[in-house]
Amino acid sequence: MTESRTDLPPLRRKPVQERSAKRVERMLDAAAELLAEEGYDALTTTLVAKRSGVAVGSLYQFFPDKRAIVQALTHRNLERFLDAVGERFRGVDHQSWWEIVDSLLDIYLQMHREVPGFSRVHFGDAVDVQLLDSERTNNGVITDALADLVANHVDLPRDEVGLPISIAVEAADSLLKFAFRTDPEGDPQVVAETKALIKTYLASRFGD
Repeated sequence: MTESRTDLPPLRRKPVQERSAKRVERMLDAAAELLAEEGYDALTTTLVAKRSGVAVGSLYQFFPDKRAIVQALTHRNLERFLDAVGERFRGVDHQSWWEIVDSLLDIYLQMHREVPGFSRVHFGDAVDVQLLDSERTNNGVITDALADLVANHVDLPRDEVGLPISIAVEAADSLLKFAFRTDPEGDPQVVAETKALIKTYLASRFGD
């Protein structure tokens, strides 16, 4: 895990027993299902408690409100995304690491299509542009994590990697939102153009 990646946000009470930890995971799974079905505005702590099979009072032991639930869920999704991206980096030779641009966007698209609730909130902007971290934007958190990964694969100082990665993340974020406005599954032509644009831009900064 890189230094810039954040852990799950502080829970009202940290689960110390395996049974409690599993109960928290069940609550997050229930929240994800409800987000997919109803959206964030219709989500309530009562619905999450009912779907996960716990008492509302038990839910409040860990989460003060629905925002905290979605914040924890979004952190979990980010961890899964970064773990998948890191795994791709480890499996790609230094000379062909540009394949990561394709696979990174493919991981995001797969999560959008398959992870319950992800298409509703993505990495938090639909709730709060600083849902993941009170001092950085959600895209800023993602940028820092990806910049750390990239810095290990290019012969450039970490502080020279940050801005280009930030621009790439912001551009990809906007274009992928456009792709999903055009097609619920993500317009393949827009996705292809996004990959081409990002790869061309980053190659101009880091080389092929």
